[in-house]
Amino acid sequence: MQLVTGTLLHCLPKSPVQLEHSPETTLLIDDHGRIEAKGSLADLQKQHPKAPVIDYKDRLLVPGFLDTHIHFPQMDMIGAMAPSLLPWLEKYTFPTEMGFRGRSDLMLKAAHQFVDELLANGTTLACVYSSSNHDVTDLLFEVFAQRGLRGIIGKTSMNRHAPAPLLVPLADDISQQKALLQRWHGFDQRLALALTPRFAPSCTPDLMHALGELHAEYPDTYIQTHYAENVGELLWIKELFPEARDYLEVYESFQLLGPRTILAHGIHVEEDAMQRLAQTQTIISHCPTSNLFLGSGLFAWRKMEEHGVPIVLGTDVGAGTSFSLWQTMNEAYKVAALRGTPLQPVDLLAAATWKAAQALGLTDVGSLEVGYQADFQVINIRARPLLERRVKSASSAAEVLAALIHLADDRCVESVWVNGKQLRSS
Repeated sequence: MQLVTGTLLHCLPKSPVQLEHSPETTLLIDDHGRIEAKGSLADLQKQHPKAPVIDYKDRLLVPGFLDTHIHFPQMDMIGAMAPSLLPWLEKYTFPTEMGFRGRSDLMLKAAHQFVDELLANGTTLACVYSSSNHDVTDLLFEVFAQRGLRGIIGKTSMNRHAPAPLLVPLADDISQQKALLQRWHGFDQRLALALTPRFAPSCTPDLMHALGELHAEYPDTYIQTHYAENVGELLWIKELFPEARDYLEVYESFQLLGPRTILAHGIHVEEDAMQRLAQTQTIISHCPTSNLFLGSGLFAWRKMEEHGVPIVLGTDVGAGTSFSLWQTMNEAYKVAALRGTPLQPVDLLAAATWKAAQALGLTDVGSLEVGYQADFQVINIRARPLLERRVKSASSAAEVLAALIHLADDRCVESVWVNGKQLRSS
């Protein structure tokens, strides 16, 4: 047992979502890393006099972030500029990913640095695209396991329309997916495999069919891919799949949609497709820093929400320009404002924490309520004097959260805990 004290700022696990701002509140964390109780330090100390106390006085305790779309190899190409998505893939992405092969000291260092960056930004769960190389993906799982982070990780499947070193034949890909599944899926209840067709143009119909069959065989695996990000991409889909009525039907036809599927972007989507996304409860990961960087378009958050589509947030490093989900929320707010459909601070925090967990089927992550896993970040507003000044002038919890969304960054993340264990301390 241990007692952790601070000011709680989190979403209560209720619908409609509610924000709780609770100063000088203590969490009792049990031996399994779960929040057993919360209340005043004095009361909980009376009940558990031998429990050590960690007092984060004047700090905020915020749930750890869930980054639902990020690329491990693309860490090395953040900020690489190109006119749009497809030229960017050809000029920067594919050449970079060709270097992510094998179990080398270089790959081990890269995996640790990737985890360092996630933790430095308060991320406690990441949905990660590895390269198409099995050994690199296996190594990344190992580092996540060793470091204690939660991860939904996938070896990217691709067997066409990319440089030869990145392509993996269908039979080899499925064999490698099964090996990763057997070793890592469900490991320590923190790690899971995501079947990861890069996007429809990179996979032959036979490969997507095989991935759909593998998911049917192991329905608790996740699926992650890209969808409707760019106008040029949509035109390419029409050429490659002329029989499909729209982009979404390509994935539908291979049984790749459902409540454990995460589609990144979803910018250029007709209302009929939104209805089908909602019917299948397929998740859309909104990646605003990436969409703005590549000029892909403005995501229709409110329209998607009205149809009942689960919306979560992703940094999409490296088209995305930051590992920070605070920065991602900041840009998501601006995108919605440009569409004339503003979001509230609680909408944004929920999409990065509790609602993301719910969408992923994780019922005990993303909030600081009793019964939830003790996954949280400790935010020191004094690390940024302007943020401290703005928070002190705030008149409500929503204003405090808004200040964090627009001003907080990795300098403010003092400590990160996952499953009741401190994984990072600055």
